[in-house]
Amino acid sequence: MRHLRIGLDWLRAGLAAFQFLTRLPLPFQIDYTERVFQRSTVWYPLVGFVIGVLLQLAGVGVAYAVPAMPGAVLLLGLWVVLTGGLHLDGLMDTADGILSHRPREQMLEIMKDSRVGAMGVIVCVLQLMLKCSLLYTMLDTAKSGQHSQLLLVAIVPIWSRWFMVAAIRHWPYARPSSGLGSLFRGVTGGYVVTSLLLALIATMLYMLALGSDNAALWSTVLGFLAVTLLCGIGLAAYISSKLGGLTGDTYGALNELIETALLFTLIHFL
Repeated sequence: MRHLRIGLDWLRAGLAAFQFLTRLPLPFQIDYTERVFQRSTVWYPLVGFVIGVLLQLAGVGVAYAVPAMPGAVLLLGLWVVLTGGLHLDGLMDTADGILSHRPREQMLEIMKDSRVGAMGVIVCVLQLMLKCSLLYTMLDTAKSGQHSQLLLVAIVPIWSRWFMVAAIRHWPYARPSSGLGSLFRGVTGGYVVTSLLLALIATMLYMLALGSDNAALWSTVLGFLAVTLLCGIGLAAYISSKLGGLTGDTYGALNELIETALLFTLIHFL
């Protein structure tokens, strides 16, 4: 009975991860508690995988149905809809705070303001334009018969969401007593390792489903991991140096920027 209860607790945490990170029409409502929030992070890579597969399937469809440019806009629109713009909102708030070049406490106050400032809008527009241009390049390449870039889009959200878990664990929280991100303070190293294993398994199974050989499989896994760590650690360290730690908004910003870096990597190396 005890094992069943533990299993149900983890299942509830997994459903909470989908409820929190996506706008998928789920037929239930999970009550958030600190424990549920913490355990839900283990499932973040799986949530990313579901988002990625939906994007990949939609990408293949629009690649044949419409020209590359409107197809890229539609695909990016779906990406935003699937997440409810959650991470973009974090990126805008982070940009408003850090690019204000104010003292730390004032930066954090600016980030709490529900109103979006000029720097947040500018960074958001640049982010969407860059992401759209990368998707356009992939769709244009797919129209010529080269689908490898578009197929690997499914893996991108896996790793950006895994790094959010790593960031929660390895950088201090800038607002110890307030903010949604404070609910994640109990995330342990075990959660990070478990979510990493889930990210690795999801990536490997997807690559095997594509018929990849061992060389392609391991080069893809190690490549995604390396780019994620390189960009994620650099960005998290910079943001933490400005704010004295990370916040819920900065986790979203990290996700957005790592996704873009991984898309750029796919185009550059494939």
